[in-house]
Amino acid sequence: MQLPMSIAVFFVILPSILYGINVEAHQVTFYIHNKCPFPIWPATSPNSGQPVIAEGGFYLASGQTQRVVAPWTWSGRIWARTGCNFASNWKPACETGDCDGRLACNGLIGTPPVTLVEFSLQGGRGKPNFYDVSIVDGYNIPVSVTPKITNPKCTIQGCLKDLKRCCLHELEVLNAKGEVVACKSACLAFDNDKFCCRNEYGSPEKCKPSVYSKIFKDACPSYFSYAFDTPSPLVSCGSSEYIITFCPSGWGDAGEHKSQ
Repeated sequence: MQLPMSIAVFFVILPSILYGINVEAHQVTFYIHNKCPFPIWPATSPNSGQPVIAEGGFYLASGQTQRVVAPWTWSGRIWARTGCNFASNWKPACETGDCDGRLACNGLIGTPPVTLVEFSLQGGRGKPNFYDVSIVDGYNIPVSVTPKITNPKCTIQGCLKDLKRCCLHELEVLNAKGEVVACKSACLAFDNDKFCCRNEYGSPEKCKPSVYSKIFKDACPSYFSYAFDTPSPLVSCGSSEYIITFCPSGWGDAGEHKSQ
């Protein structure tokens, strides 16, 4: 027998009333804001065993903000794709951060180099969340992360310089027009153990900053510039709301790529 809608809704709500369950208290909200003078296509990729949030990707016009909700134990990556055209059959569809030419990445990881926001949420109730911004594989646009709490130690600032402008020639990623749209890390560009902190260089004692990672660090001091960056840019702060801003105020190339 099918229950009337009002009775069915009652039985869904009843456990929350009886046991004091607050559904919203069991989630974290990301407010993804685009302050770039061009559109971006934010994307998300969950870690193994985690759900896809926001279908893995969406369009975000300049000046707009998108609210994205995640379970309070979610972990994964958030990044911005640039220069996308999903109307064509060409792959990649985006100049940076592409995920197999799809608008909704649906769990796929974006193609580096790309600026990555990494989150590991710990389940609330006073537990700190861990988050960082990584350019270990390279950079496309700057981003800041600000929790909705008044503690400057919990904020990851944007970059002091635009890495695309100071990117060394051997690290540059060019679009069809010959414009620099991203900057590779030395690891991504050369696939060398010394730059990638692996094998015999797989420890903080053996893997040290390179001339390339120092350029990254000088431009973006709040980000991971290589695997064993010290002191660690990893932030540990508790909050149920975070503002993720692409192209935050004061970044280096506010007038660049307006046609993207």
